[in-house]
Amino acid sequence: MKKANIYIALLLVSLGIMPSCASGEEDNSWLLAALGGRPYHMGFTPFPSEAGSLPAMEFIYDAIGGNADLVAHHFDNGIPWDESLSGAPYPANIMFDWDYRRTHTPAGHKVYVAVTPLDSDRDALAPAWTAVKDNEPLAPPWDGYAAANEFNHDNVKAAYLNYCRRVVDYFDPDYLAFGIEVNLLRHNTPTGWAAYLELHRHVYAALKAEYPRLPIMATLTGVDLLEGYTAVDHADQMAALADVIDYTDYFAISLHPHLSAIIPDLAVPDDMFEELFSMSDKPSCITETSFLAETLTMSDYPTYLASGTPEKQRDYVDRLLTEADRLGMRFVVYFLVQDYDALWVQLGSPENILKAWRDTGLYDEDGNPRPALESWRDRL
Repeated sequence: MKKANIYIALLLVSLGIMPSCASGEEDNSWLLAALGGRPYHMGFTPFPSEAGSLPAMEFIYDAIGGNADLVAHHFDNGIPWDESLSGAPYPANIMFDWDYRRTHTPAGHKVYVAVTPLDSDRDALAPAWTAVKDNEPLAPPWDGYAAANEFNHDNVKAAYLNYCRRVVDYFDPDYLAFGIEVNLLRHNTPTGWAAYLELHRHVYAALKAEYPRLPIMATLTGVDLLEGYTAVDHADQMAALADVIDYTDYFAISLHPHLSAIIPDLAVPDDMFEELFSMSDKPSCITETSFLAETLTMSDYPTYLASGTPEKQRDYVDRLLTEADRLGMRFVVYFLVQDYDALWVQLGSPENILKAWRDTGLYDEDGNPRPALESWRDRL
C-alpha cells in the first residue's frame, strides 16, 4: 500500500498536480505523508534565556537553525496602538526587534507569526508597545476602551487590523495567528466576550479577503477545553470554541500539560490528545507547547506542585510527535529552546506564573541538551 501511495504521489508531482488545503495555502504535508516522511513542521520561538545578551540570542537562533524547520515569532507584549491607527511609522525599537527576527530567521525555515489584541493575562485589551518599551500602560483613549471592554470600538478594530497587515507585509509568514489563547477571555472577562468576537470576526474576514492563501488562525488553550483539567466552566469553553471555530482556518492549540490541575505528577492521560483533537475536524496544529524537566513550586501558588523530570519531558515529546504524525498536524511549536533561569533572576526571581515555564527548555540553563532533544531530533 505504501508503494502505491508513493507512485501516486510522484505521478501527481510529475503532472504538476498539487492539492491545496481548504484554507487556501499550498500544503504539501500530503506528499510527505505519502512518501513515508514527516507531515508537519517543527519549530521553536526565539524566546531569550537571558535579557540583553547577544551570545544568548545567538545560541537560541543557532539551535533553531539546527533543530527545527520553522521559527515561531510570538508577539505577546503589546500593540503600537497610536501608530497602527494613524499609519505613522513604528518606533525604532519595534523595527529593530522585527528586523533582528527577520534577518536571523534561518534560511529555508517556515515562518509562523502570532499576535494578539489581548494582554498576557487574557483578560483585557493588550497594553501599548511604545518608543520607550513594550508592555506599557495604555494612554487615552485606549485606556478607556480597555476599561469598558470595548474590543469592538471602531478605533480598536481599525488599529488592530492595520497592525496585522503590517506584520504580514513585513514578515511574509507561512502561518499567522491573529489571536493567542482567546478562549481564556470568555472565562476571565465574560462581559467582554461579545465585543471581542466582533473584533475577531472583523479582523479574520478582512485578512482572509486580502491574503486568501495565508492560513490565518486564533489559538486556544487545550487544557481549558478539556473537561475537568482546569477550574474553568466546561460549557462556557465549549461555547467559546463554537463562537470562534468558523473564524479560524486551523484548530490551533496551545498545550502546556503542567498547568493542568489534574496531572500535577505530570502523568499525561492516555486519551488527552484523542479527546482534545476530536473537538474539530479542521486542520490542526500545536502553536506552543512545553513540559517541565524539573520540579516546579511557586510560593505565590502554595498548593501548586508539578514534579517534572528530564525523563518525563522526553516521554512527552515522544508522545507529542507521535500524535502529530497520527493526526497529520500542520506544525508543532515547542515553546522554549533553553531554560531561562538567568532571565528569571534578572526579573527578580518572582514566585509567580513567570516561573512556570522556566525549566521547560530542551536545553538546560547551562546549554546542555536534555534527553527530549534527542527524541525531537530523531523526528526532525
